[in-house]
Amino acid sequence: MEGSAAKKKPAYGQQKKADCSKDEIVQPRKLNGTSAEVPSYHNLHRELLLSHKRGLLLEEKPELKRVLEQRRLELHKEEEMAQRRPSDLEMELRKRQQKLEEYEQEEIKRRENQQKIPEFVRVKDNLRRTQTFEQ
Repeated sequence: MEGSAAKKKPAYGQQKKADCSKDEIVQPRKLNGTSAEVPSYHNLHRELLLSHKRGLLLEEKPELKRVLEQRRLELHKEEEMAQRRPSDLEMELRKRQQKLEEYEQEEIKRRENQQKIPEFVRVKDNLRRTQTFEQ
């Protein structure tokens, strides 16, 4: 314990007398946490703050601002898409989609009509078809 007390570091600007001679100039030690180039550090910090205020740092924006900006951009794109004339390919695809929907509706109606017909009539029709195929 006594040895550790004797090995204490001298206070700032003080050195042991044995280390110091009259001819040597005493050099102060650098403080921790300070920058050697203080003005450039301040300029860099000021630039970062300004760019943050302007919103140039995308990853530094709050999540709410990012989400709102994305929604605004999506709405803008949708408005542009609605205003421009559809291409020939899009028109052809829409026509095919409409034809498929019409076909599906007809198929559903045909099945409903088949279910309305009594079962013995359907069986009779099936028998007639099988007899015609055999002949």
